[in-house]
Amino acid sequence: MPVDQGLLAVFTVATIVAMVTPGPDMMFVLGCGIRGGARAGLLATAGVATSEAVHIAVAAAGLAALFAAVPYAFTVVRVAGAAYLIYLGVQAIRNRGRDQDDPASGTGMPGRRAYVNGLVTNLLNPKMVTFTIAFLPQFIDPALGHVWLQFAILGAILIALEFVVDGTVGVLAGRIGTWLRRRTTVRRRLDAATGGIFITLGVGLAAER
Repeated sequence: MPVDQGLLAVFTVATIVAMVTPGPDMMFVLGCGIRGGARAGLLATAGVATSEAVHIAVAAAGLAALFAAVPYAFTVVRVAGAAYLIYLGVQAIRNRGRDQDDPASGTGMPGRRAYVNGLVTNLLNPKMVTFTIAFLPQFIDPALGHVWLQFAILGAILIALEFVVDGTVGVLAGRIGTWLRRRTTVRRRLDAATGGIFITLGVGLAAER
């Protein structure tokens, strides 16, 4: 196996700790699960995981060099990501309780929308890109060769753990949310709360320096 076993063990433990610590991805998936049900929560996680695969490829390609050479590129991506999150939050608040999905299904957010939102939101979060760029290389041993393969193996483990942790959060939030959404007043409050979560995440991202 072209990965140092000791580094692999440390990487796995560090990744688990990072994943179980509540962050933007987990809060986003939580919001989607509450608003759209277990399926939406799971598909939002899939969207986040897909974008993480892109981040890993970007890390391997050395995007850090671009951010270092063109500092304003980081700012542009950060502001775009923040604006998108705030947009999602405002839409959730404006359209609270108005979704026309089948009431019997208890779904307030289509799975496709949850997936796309998770994908775009995470892709436009440069903090996640820089985290991946800073985190993964620490566990790569160039002396072993096959650097791309090492990135691929560590990346696969990271994505799998993220899917397990955030997916569980999304499914549990979805099951609770499905029961609550059958009550119109509570559903409106859930949508408003979800919008608040997204706006808060967006403002937090915009404030990053």
